[in-house]
Amino acid sequence: MLYKSLLMLHVSSAAIGLLAGFMAMAFRKGSGLHGAAGTIFFLSMLGMGGAGATIAAFIRPNAGNVTGGLLVIYLVSTALIAAKRKDWKIGVIDFGSLVFALTIATANTTFGIQAALSPTHLKDGYPAPLFFIFGVIAMLFVVSDFRLIVRGGVAGVQRIKRHLWRMSLALLFATASFYPGQARLFPTWLRATNLLYIPHVLLIGTMFFFLYRYSRRKGVLRNFLPSIVTLEAQPQGAAR
Repeated sequence: MLYKSLLMLHVSSAAIGLLAGFMAMAFRKGSGLHGAAGTIFFLSMLGMGGAGATIAAFIRPNAGNVTGGLLVIYLVSTALIAAKRKDWKIGVIDFGSLVFALTIATANTTFGIQAALSPTHLKDGYPAPLFFIFGVIAMLFVVSDFRLIVRGGVAGVQRIKRHLWRMSLALLFATASFYPGQARLFPTWLRATNLLYIPHVLLIGTMFFFLYRYSRRKGVLRNFLPSIVTLEAQPQGAAR
């Protein structure tokens, strides 16, 4: 009963999150619709990642799914903090986030080594390179969090970019979990066309487009991001 409930939460949250995530990417950044879709996406990813990690940790053990679920939770949580926090501010949660990301990176590296040394070169059905890739990704976030703490926070464009690429990667991971993660749900002829990768390409292209766009802006943009949770309109400040 518990497994079925968690599985239903995982699947339904994933479906809602995918829809809300792509809607958030499509809506004008800083608008109320963007904030509303972002809120739904954030809550859905918590449900998806939390339910998936719980199932993989306690009901149907799978090391890769545990770290994958936790990584999604980390990404959307730190992205939310970037959106809500004022410029040049850090807190205890930032130190906790760094430790959390370091734990994920260490766990993936350990699982990768175990997979590489196993007779099948797999651990819980996943090959060693996959664990190492996610270990490197998590370590990049560790470096990012460490720089954030050393600098005493981020501001303006950097804060926007931190929010954008973390939310986008969480959406990309969710999209990849749907396909090719659930490729068996689609007919062979459709998989052969590679059309199912169009959302992945559009998402990656959109993410890099906005990262490039914000990188070209001079000065510091204040109060650009909406409050994702409260959806209160933020005053638009001029660049410093």
